Amino acid sequence: MKIIKNITIVLFLLASSLTYAQVKFEAKVSKQKLGVNERLRIDFEMNQDGDNFVPPNFDDFTVVGGPNTSLKNMYVNGKRTYKKTYSYFLAPKKKGKFTIKQATIEIDGEVYKTFPVTVTVTAAVDKPNGPPDAADIASDKIHLVAEVSNGNPYLNEPTTVVYKLYVSTEVGISSNWREKQTPRYNDFWSQNIEIKGLNIQRGEYKGEDYRYVVLRKTVLYPQKTGKLKLEPLVLDITVEVPTGRANIFGQQIMTQVPKTVTAGSRTINVKPLPEQGKPSDFKGAVGDFDFKVTTSKNQLDATESLQAKIEVKGRGNLKLFELPKLNTPSSLEVYEPEHNENVRTGLGGMQGSISDTYTIVPQYRGKYPIPPISFSYFDLKSETYKRITSDEIIIDVVNGPIASVENSKNTVASNTKQTVKPSANTFAFIKTTSNWESMTKKSFFKSTSFWCLLLLPFLAIPLAIIIRRTKEKRDADVVGTRIRKADRLAKKYLSEAKKNLGQKALFYESLERALHNYLKAKLNIETSDFNKEKIEALLTKKQVNTHVVTEFISILESCELARYTPITNVTMQNDYDKAAKTISLIDKQLRK
Repeated sequence: MKIIKNITIVLFLLASSLTYAQVKFEAKVSKQKLGVNERLRIDFEMNQDGDNFVPPNFDDFTVVGGPNTSLKNMYVNGKRTYKKTYSYFLAPKKKGKFTIKQATIEIDGEVYKTFPVTVTVTAAVDKPNGPPDAADIASDKIHLVAEVSNGNPYLNEPTTVVYKLYVSTEVGISSNWREKQTPRYNDFWSQNIEIKGLNIQRGEYKGEDYRYVVLRKTVLYPQKTGKLKLEPLVLDITVEVPTGRANIFGQQIMTQVPKTVTAGSRTINVKPLPEQGKPSDFKGAVGDFDFKVTTSKNQLDATESLQAKIEVKGRGNLKLFELPKLNTPSSLEVYEPEHNENVRTGLGGMQGSISDTYTIVPQYRGKYPIPPISFSYFDLKSETYKRITSDEIIIDVVNGPIASVENSKNTVASNTKQTVKPSANTFAFIKTTSNWESMTKKSFFKSTSFWCLLLLPFLAIPLAIIIRRTKEKRDADVVGTRIRKADRLAKKYLSEAKKNLGQKALFYESLERALHNYLKAKLNIETSDFNKEKIEALLTKKQVNTHVVTEFISILESCELARYTPITNVTMQNDYDKAAKTISLIDKQLRK
């Protein structure tokens, strides 16, 4: 009996050890029944590490997350506990009863399979059946909001859109989030406000306490009237959701859920500026401005120069309208103005000053009037048009030749004929004395020219060495050479557009043609193949920076938009400068 008892104990211990060493590989779902608008989590768990994991084909579901891998390897009371899990998040495609087939894995040379799992998908439900899963919690606790400061502005009145990401205190976000879709403002002049660091702030969302960060701030100036749509900002983020379980140290165990959040599209209703009371010389200025015309001096001599400055200061769309022109008498020589901008853009819009500085050179003596200049703008506070007129300025030319009768008609100094007084030096240009030189031929040997020609080869040797070293240094500067080549290429393709500055239709046709010809030369694609998506894909494939690609696409969109909207010379110059800079950047970044 004793022998039988010992054999029984040995068999029991052997069976226990075999049971402990048995491999487990199984599939577990978060729920057996769910609505078509719900999410299903399926975990493939194993108690030993394996290789070559092959998931089933989720034919009746869309994989919205995963695979996420988690690993637990602990020792409790001297016993090792191991668990490895592959997790997927599934969205059902339709209603019905579906079977998720087997998954396989290789452990110690053996292939193991899970049992098929059957789930039932019902019609959409208002509330999930049973407790919400991690994906549902993430959807309820993460919100991306676009806050628009003014949804009903006037044409060229600034409005601000601020993108905020609200996160509940119950969940967290990992650092590997990214922008999936960046908003474009096709019918607006836009300026992004720089954000230094993502500072976490406290606030409320629908009456609940949330944390939030400001992701983007953009100032918009609408360039068309009517209902204009803002494209949404879309983010891909990973949400950390508590599982309700704790580890051996009592800390909450978190699970990661992929989530796509969007701010949703917003519509801004842009009002046209009123026609009643609109001045005939109105150039599109909207805001609150001061206007003045000044000169560097009012008294000078003929052929000296002075500067006349037309300046607008204040708050408004300073970069989006033209300054009035300077009118001067024809007897004054006036050069093309130098345009200067000192404008900063904040959440309230643009503020600062713009100016045109003319160089004026009088040719004759006299007094020359610069007539008053008017500047009109639409005041947003009173919603009326206002006009500012400068004072008349008199330019007094005190010394210099007297203008002829025809030229003097434009001056205030004289409208009568001038008496011609004979001068005693009338024939002073005729020489009455001689300066004879000897005709004796000088010897070339040992002359100054002789020594110069003799020493010239010796001086040329170090000069040639310096030039050669400079060329070698320039050739070795790969970055500099690429920059110079890119700048030459930009000038080559944009030369025709530059000639047409000031003529809207011709300018934007030639600018668009230049952009297309550039891409045809660099990317080897035909004009018939052109579309924004293909251009964006090809440039991205060539490792061009995303920001540069976005700028290039925005220039193409500006060319299209210009056919239907009024465009100022300032805007054309800005588009030309942006195109030249973008072509140069693309050429530097393109990888063959």
